[in-house]
Amino acid sequence: MGAYVNLIDSIHTMNGKAEEYIQNAYESLKAGDEETALSFLYQALGIDYEHQEVLYALKCLNWWLEKIYHLDDFSDPYEQGGYILSQWESYYEFLDRIGDTLLPSKEACDSCQYAIKRFVFSRALHFYLTLLRDGLNRQDPELLLHTARCYKGAGDWEEALEYLEQAGRLKRENSAILSEMADVNALLGETRAAKVLFREAFYIDPQGVDLRGLESELIRRLLEKVQEQGYTGEELAEWVPVWGCVWGIFSVKRELKPVELGRLKQSILSLENEYRGQSTGSKSAHGVLVKPRLINRYFWLIDHYEHNRDSLESALGLIEETMLKIKFIDPVVHEQYKM
Repeated sequence: MGAYVNLIDSIHTMNGKAEEYIQNAYESLKAGDEETALSFLYQALGIDYEHQEVLYALKCLNWWLEKIYHLDDFSDPYEQGGYILSQWESYYEFLDRIGDTLLPSKEACDSCQYAIKRFVFSRALHFYLTLLRDGLNRQDPELLLHTARCYKGAGDWEEALEYLEQAGRLKRENSAILSEMADVNALLGETRAAKVLFREAFYIDPQGVDLRGLESELIRRLLEKVQEQGYTGEELAEWVPVWGCVWGIFSVKRELKPVELGRLKQSILSLENEYRGQSTGSKSAHGVLVKPRLINRYFWLIDHYEHNRDSLESALGLIEETMLKIKFIDPVVHEQYKM
């Protein structure tokens, strides 16, 4: 009996040591020391060669190290930083592939991915900051956006917001910049600002929003709920603002300027014509995107009427007319939006 107890104690001690190595590996990654991180992971593997989190972390880290070894193929810092950022979509696909066969607990996955993100974005940030040090590239909105994304991924949200604001002043009405600004505001706890900016970004161009790169709980929960409706790919981006309004997540709205109202009505007219063309057999290249895009614009028009009730009777009539249009093209959205 005593030998059995000693064996159990020994196993617990070894497991505890493996967990310590894993955490040390993650801390090394966050500090940008991938070689030490690898060493800790292999030490943990030596204790338990079937440890799911260790195997998962090794696969993820080695995937990135293989890509980073190719940085020497580029001589320009902008290309080096861009190469790293360009690999994220392939990395997400890699994660989807291994998810069914090698997946530890959600907490373990989150810990691993957080350390990986800190490591990768910090590496890319180094190249972008090299270009910004002399101050000559401070008027390049794309460079500022990339730098902000790297700061966000590295965990420095305040610095990320500063660069995003600079980029936003240089390139207004850009959905990529606005969505990142919204995400960082949400991470900083500025929920009201985040909701306004997210709604704005998805109105301007849903396809310009990097959905997989958004981190805040506010938008991640919304994305998960919309995905549960069965939407993926380009459709997902178009339906996010629709259901965000229906479910009251994009609840902070603003009044439109006269020129904005004119553009909105023109956009609605164009989309209505395109939608009618589809119903008569004329299919466009982005046909499935027309309906959610049109509904989203109807929501903006309703908001305008609600904010501008100079003539209450007229406003109510226009709201009812727009609601009937929504009901015609999607009764489910109409019913839930009324609630």
